[in-house]
Amino acid sequence: FSGVLALDVLLALLDLQDELAATTAWAAGRNVTLQDVCYAPLNPGEPGVGDCAVSSVTQYFQNNRSRLELNATQQHGKEQGTADWHDHLIYCV
Repeated sequence: FSGVLALDVLLALLDLQDELAATTAWAAGRNVTLQDVCYAPLNPGEPGVGDCAVSSVTQYFQNNRSRLELNATQQHGKEQGTADWHDHLIYCV
């Protein structure tokens, strides 16, 4: 994995998504937030930031830094290895 699928890029993307989710703008005489304009099919009445549908590779990790950085030890017989975000992404796609 390289380029946009590098851990440092994915972590920066998570930071950017968090920053954008917290952004507000003044429009029509009031503060407008992501919840006011996002597509939230599972909670269209009163969406929270977590309800907004966001298409991003970080969704494979539930947009969660801890899950992205998680490493798990695996053992098969005498062979032992470590699974990380690479393995999780390959498994998902």
